[in-house]
Amino acid sequence: MKRLFGTFGIRRIANEELTPELASRLAAAYGTLVQGRVAVGGDPRTTTSMIKHAVISGLLSSGCDVFDLGILPTPAVQFAVRNYYDGGVIITASHNPPNFNGIKIVDKDGIGIPDSTEEKIEEMFMVQNPEGDLVENPDEFFVKNPDRVSWDQMGEVVSNLNITEEYIENVITRVDGEAIKNAKLKVLVDCGSGAACFTTPYVLRRLGCEVTTMNCQPDGFFPGRNPEPNKENLQELIVAVKAIGADLGIAHDGDADRTICIDEKGNFVFGDKTFALVEKYMLIENGGGLIVTTVATSSAIYDIAEEHGGEVVTTAVGDLLVARELKDRDGLFGGEENGGLIFPDFVYGRDAALSTAKIVEIMARQKKPLSQLIKELPAYHSDKKKVECPDDLKEEVMEKIAEIAKATGNKVDTTDGVKIFKDEGWVIIRASGTEPIFRCFAEAEKEEDAKEMAEWGINLVIKQLES
Repeated sequence: MKRLFGTFGIRRIANEELTPELASRLAAAYGTLVQGRVAVGGDPRTTTSMIKHAVISGLLSSGCDVFDLGILPTPAVQFAVRNYYDGGVIITASHNPPNFNGIKIVDKDGIGIPDSTEEKIEEMFMVQNPEGDLVENPDEFFVKNPDRVSWDQMGEVVSNLNITEEYIENVITRVDGEAIKNAKLKVLVDCGSGAACFTTPYVLRRLGCEVTTMNCQPDGFFPGRNPEPNKENLQELIVAVKAIGADLGIAHDGDADRTICIDEKGNFVFGDKTFALVEKYMLIENGGGLIVTTVATSSAIYDIAEEHGGEVVTTAVGDLLVARELKDRDGLFGGEENGGLIFPDFVYGRDAALSTAKIVEIMARQKKPLSQLIKELPAYHSDKKKVECPDDLKEEVMEKIAEIAKATGNKVDTTDGVKIFKDEGWVIIRASGTEPIFRCFAEAEKEEDAKEMAEWGINLVIKQLES
């Protein structure tokens, strides 16, 4: 069982739990395995520079050459690694609050490393005490575990600050620029002071959109809003879209791998809706294809695939799992319900800039507002809830919930957490792999049923925590 890694990488409170010492030790362990050219980049958090330099030190000490890409979106780092390097390390806590930071490690394809590699890193990071338990021991670690090369075999650091521009140019070539230019769309972009500040506004302007920005100055304190692009945090964007008469509002998370839309009427569009929209037109354009998603994604994905010659394969929650399945099965398109869309012919990971460009392209080609395009999709209602839960209680709580779920007599899927199928729809309860919380998603044809099931699910968690 993994001790350090979550769904994708490590996230901790910066300089309390995620310290330079931890970052350097972790990077040295990874460097021992990869032994090659490693790209390093990160988001604009205040602690990114500290963590990045510690990571670089660890990689150098294990003999790797390091290519410092600067501050840029996670998918831009993945793009760079896939094309030029043997691996990569991304310093980001994605949508977490500003006091957090994290480390994501990707393989030569730009996909998050598999569990087996994470376990090897943890074996080097930890040592056994006399009782046989795995414990952190810096003295033992530095002497016995990772490869530490001699002074004359040390790797070197090279800056490569051209990746962002190359990434932008590649995004632009993948959509119908002429159609977008002719549509003369007015787009309001909220980058949340994150890494998207360096990409999305520039992509849209070059495609011929009229772009207005908010929170588009990179700032690790995230002064404009919390980095998570949920409805609560995007109220100012919703008001502004209506106020300026924009055709579309776009919002991103801290590392610019997720895209959330606000339609021209100021309606918050859930990520599963934009996933379904792009899926529909990807299947139409390609005459069908394989779609990969997670067990927590909308039933609309299956409906659209059936209508347009697609096949759906599901994984546990985690974009790296979706990405790896897309690669292994030569899939067409994939994504999650949180606004993270994956275009595997470009980047094996969630890609906010290309998602934005693709949504704008669909609006331009179809000559329809986003509200109309969403209305044409299969109609389901969803509700999402979460509750805090200490990491050390997650496994115990999940076991109890699984027992209760199986006792209901309903069909249950335990691919990731517990997904319970009811007559009204379905509800999934799972522990977050990136935060000390439990999440509960519910979906039904009726809004009140979705809310009722989500409330039922989250109350199951609360009762176990109180018992």
